[in-house]
Amino acid sequence: MKKGNPWALIPFVVFLILFIGSGIIAGDFYAFPVIVAIAISGAVALAMNQKEPFAKKVDIFCQGAGNVNVMLMVVIFLLAGAFSEAAKGMGSVDSTVNFALSIIPQNLLVVGLFIIAGFISLSMGTSVGTIVALAPVGIGISEQTNLSMALVMAAIIGGSMFGDNLSFISDTTITAVRSQGAQMKDKFKVNFWIVLPAAIVTCIILGAITMGETAQVEHLSYNWVKILPYVLVIIFALAGMNVFLVLASGIVLAGAVGLADGSYSIMSFLQKIGEGMVGMYEMAFLAILIAGMVEVIKFNGGIDYLLHLVTRRIKSKKGAEFSIAGLVGLTDLSTANNTIAILIAGPLAKNIADQYEIEPRKSASLLDIFSCAIQGLLPYGAQFLAAASVAGISPVNILQYSFYPILIGICGIIAILIGYPTKET
Repeated sequence: MKKGNPWALIPFVVFLILFIGSGIIAGDFYAFPVIVAIAISGAVALAMNQKEPFAKKVDIFCQGAGNVNVMLMVVIFLLAGAFSEAAKGMGSVDSTVNFALSIIPQNLLVVGLFIIAGFISLSMGTSVGTIVALAPVGIGISEQTNLSMALVMAAIIGGSMFGDNLSFISDTTITAVRSQGAQMKDKFKVNFWIVLPAAIVTCIILGAITMGETAQVEHLSYNWVKILPYVLVIIFALAGMNVFLVLASGIVLAGAVGLADGSYSIMSFLQKIGEGMVGMYEMAFLAILIAGMVEVIKFNGGIDYLLHLVTRRIKSKKGAEFSIAGLVGLTDLSTANNTIAILIAGPLAKNIADQYEIEPRKSASLLDIFSCAIQGLLPYGAQFLAAASVAGISPVNILQYSFYPILIGICGIIAILIGYPTKET
């Protein structure tokens, strides 16, 4: 393997300095627009390697940015945003929450919140959106009982991370699958059996901690028809339907239900689709800019150097899997965003996976699981900040109850050690 050129990694260093430095100075890791940080880092990449004509480097940047997998990812992001907003706009989230609260025993409400958060996040494809939707319910439960607000918020964050990690329309899942060339349903099946034990143990822990505490939850009305778009999208995706058709079907169904019950007019439905797509613009352009920057860094020898650095002590397939886990975990720790972490680590993980014959479904799962595990433990991550701001508490207080992210990290490590999945499973 080529040793590469360590100086070619300067754009990555610039990005981390801009992102982390501004976060420390401003006390907010989301104050500096991440897309501006990536754009500046991309400009640095283009300015390097003066031996090559600038026009050639721009061509290389555009080839990377316009890679077929990146473009597919961008279109899926837009469709996923459209579906999520269309379903939410006609009341799917409210109906799902109210339905779940109506069937959960009142002495298991925190366990119930974890499960509800998991289903909504699985359906919506966004952990932060799920937290914002459920946090007010959690506040009400905490105020009616002696349960810690931080514990309740941690349960909601854990559940939302469980669902987001498995969701067919989550930006993290889409990015992990596309970067590794895996099939969505294959990655889901591998992922599901790795994280299910973590979810079950989390429910047991939450049940034990909150035993004997009950709260009166107002049973608001729900309409099971409004929950159908979520259920059918999950069923279609598990059946192996093309992701474009899955999302298009979900959008049409959400629109049909909304138009039938008066939640939408034709124009308001189309506007919701537009809003959902606009909401994904930043993530779409981030994918394009990062892919272009990585291609220039690769041309300059930076990726070869990173691969040499990461793989020089690898002596086995398990060692390679641990290196992928560590790579995405460290990237997430630096960027406080699991999607960006996967976008950056994905190409490296693909090279390692190809070299050590790791199946795409496994490398995609490793990227998603370990970025999720780290993200779920970051007090400066978007999930903690969203929950803490709604609840009016410090994000650091939530950390002590963050059982699920720790458990999925443990389950991910066990899966590597026992060699799951085997080729037959």
